[in-house]
Amino acid sequence: MVLFFTSTVVDPPAIVYMGKDKVENEDLIKYAWPQDVWFHVDKLSSAHVYLRMPPTMTYDSIPQALLTDCAQLVKANSIEGNKKDNLTIIFTPGSNLKKSGDMAVGQVSFHSDKQVKRVHVPKRENVIVNRLNKTKVERDVDHEQERVDRIKKENAEKRAAAAQMKKAEAELAKTREAEKAARSYDLLFEVEEDPDAPKLTGKAIEEDFM
Repeated sequence: MVLFFTSTVVDPPAIVYMGKDKVENEDLIKYAWPQDVWFHVDKLSSAHVYLRMPPTMTYDSIPQALLTDCAQLVKANSIEGNKKDNLTIIFTPGSNLKKSGDMAVGQVSFHSDKQVKRVHVPKRENVIVNRLNKTKVERDVDHEQERVDRIKKENAEKRAAAAQMKKAEAELAKTREAEKAARSYDLLFEVEEDPDAPKLTGKAIEEDFM
């Protein structure tokens, strides 16, 4: 079972989720999406909370209010951490999570410590925790099928974007060819005036054509 929450401190709202137990956490580690960010209480046992960033958000641009929501949810779901003040919550991209065969269930490390960030939580904010808990939805997730569906959707979006770019490039090339042809046509009828040629009067011009 996976627990889903909705954070409304950003627009559009962000999805935050976590495993119901440490066994479910194993699947979440394995199937984390590229846009997922993992949160955990530093040096204490806690839930593994994930933020699924909206398409316009990046790891380095997560709003502080959203970080606070995630951090408060992690603290509230830590037996020991929920009783303490001044906690440190660590977070990192899901792709930075490292799991080896000798690790205990739910235990993780990181590919790069440089990608791990920290947020300070002075105390539990019941207003935030209660707001998030009111949005809680519990459901079974077929992680493998969800992964397949996600990849299909991403590939379709990439193909559509590539087709759109190809169309735009073709239209640009067509426009440039038309401009080039127009310039060639104008040059065809341009006559250079000889600065040394005598200037003809109106009568002389008439006689010149007789």
